[in-house]
Amino acid sequence: MGVEEEVTVTGGTGVLELNGVFELPGGGSVELPQSLRIALATGQVRRPLAETLRDVLVLLVDGRYQLAGPERLPAEHHLVPTSEWPPCDEARVAYYRTAIRTGHRPVAVVLSGVQPLILDGHHKIAAYEAEGVCASAVVISEAPA
Repeated sequence: MGVEEEVTVTGGTGVLELNGVFELPGGGSVELPQSLRIALATGQVRRPLAETLRDVLVLLVDGRYQLAGPERLPAEHHLVPTSEWPPCDEARVAYYRTAIRTGHRPVAVVLSGVQPLILDGHHKIAAYEAEGVCASAVVISEAPA
């Protein structure tokens, strides 16, 4: 199991909510910084998680959150994609499948709530499913009261 941290978000944009809201003003998507994309792709997520994921956390509604991971998601964990499913870039899925087969554990980012959302890592999740391996993810959830 991964490390857990608590973080308080103030001044968040409110684009993401635990109840399943994932909307950007005017549509579109959020582009994560290259350094974060590389860390997630290689499974080299640095501590503290709050600092590593700051570009994701600023999208949340203000409040207290718990960050956990990277951790293996249970096989029966039903995740809701926030973009096209299955992912259309078969070459990227194949890349992650090869990485998984050789022992690497790329990390997805999941927003836990009523319907757990895949915020980042659609290709990774598809690769894990194709390989029959439980996905590795950092999970953002509401902090306990």
